[in-house]
Amino acid sequence: MKKVTPFIGVSAVALAAILFVTAPFCFAQEPGGGGGGQAPQQPPGGQPGGQPGGGGRQPGAQPNFPGQNQDQTQFPDVQQTPIYLSGKVRLSDGSVPPDRVVIERVCNGVVRPEAYSDSKGNFSFQLGGRNSEVFFDASVGNDSISRDSVGGFGSQRGISERDLAGCEIRASLPGFQSESIMLGFRRALDNPDIGVISLHRLAKVEGYTFSITTGLAPKDARKAYENGVNNMKKQKWPEAERELVKAVQGYPKYAIAWFDLGRVYQQQKKFDDADHAYTEALKADSKFISPYAQLATVAVARQKWEDVVQYTSQLLKLNPYFSPNMYFFSAVANYNLQKSDVAEDQAREAAKLDKEHRIPKINQLLGIILAQKQDYTGAAENMRIYLKFSPNAPDVDAVKQQLADLEKAGAEKTNP
Repeated sequence: MKKVTPFIGVSAVALAAILFVTAPFCFAQEPGGGGGGQAPQQPPGGQPGGQPGGGGRQPGAQPNFPGQNQDQTQFPDVQQTPIYLSGKVRLSDGSVPPDRVVIERVCNGVVRPEAYSDSKGNFSFQLGGRNSEVFFDASVGNDSISRDSVGGFGSQRGISERDLAGCEIRASLPGFQSESIMLGFRRALDNPDIGVISLHRLAKVEGYTFSITTGLAPKDARKAYENGVNNMKKQKWPEAERELVKAVQGYPKYAIAWFDLGRVYQQQKKFDDADHAYTEALKADSKFISPYAQLATVAVARQKWEDVVQYTSQLLKLNPYFSPNMYFFSAVANYNLQKSDVAEDQAREAAKLDKEHRIPKINQLLGIILAQKQDYTGAAENMRIYLKFSPNAPDVDAVKQQLADLEKAGAEKTNP
């Protein structure tokens, strides 16, 4: 029987991980957790939103509903009518979350970050609007961005009432599970208040993405930190660095300021300085786990696989629900360290958390590992998942050939 050779070498898997975690994903959560007002309402006629894919009609065409005649009067041009939503996020005990929370729209399994809650746990935004303050980092899969574009989330067409079928709004804060509010019957002129989204603390979570030291910062340090954050938003990295250095000099235990200083260093490719800043953040607050995620990200970019294993292990011990990315990074690192059994376990954990397949590379890596163990059926299944959720990836043709080889090897193994 012809043996299937390894499909993607160590260097290629490493490259896949590195491409996955570079600069565009440094800022998933808005820097900090303490300041900022409620997200402003967009005025009617303002910035247009996006429409999920699947509607199928051309711009300007009227929606058709079962049993409705073409010449009947239907909804007005709902695509020109912005839909606003507002509400609150609360913990299960009724208290305000200790950190700003990402508000997500989920439509037929596709996740789209919409806005942040403010320091009081309130949120307000135009549905489908291009909210420029929502950024991505290691806790958010990069394929969610590309699938937004494919699915129409990032388009200039407005969200219509019909598009909300199968959609829900939820909150996202690592270490907590969110209740959801369905949007299926919402109309553009309805009261925008959708009520309260509750977050329930998950078991076995000891670390969080917020720091208890933030509220203890003196006034001058807080002011410098806020200035630094504002410069980060404008991508003025040297100015942000200067202000954040002032913040940590004024309050050396300012964990969130150390963390954001690390991200500014990372953005400028000052990796040693970034490592130092993240380490100082952890010294200031050992339960503040976000620095571990960024330390792991930097270590992946530098192919320091032992460090990747160390940082992801520490993070996942404190919060096993943080992100499938961390399990994926651990899997890649262990694979490169030739610990294939551990890599397989970590990849499977990543796949369990990534139910929406926002990180298809997980399945590709799992397929490689299983192929090397001659589990051709399992390998082929994972390669199919990768192809399904990465139809435009640059390696599609190569993976299709790999899949064909796997299917042939599987058939030969079954019928020698």
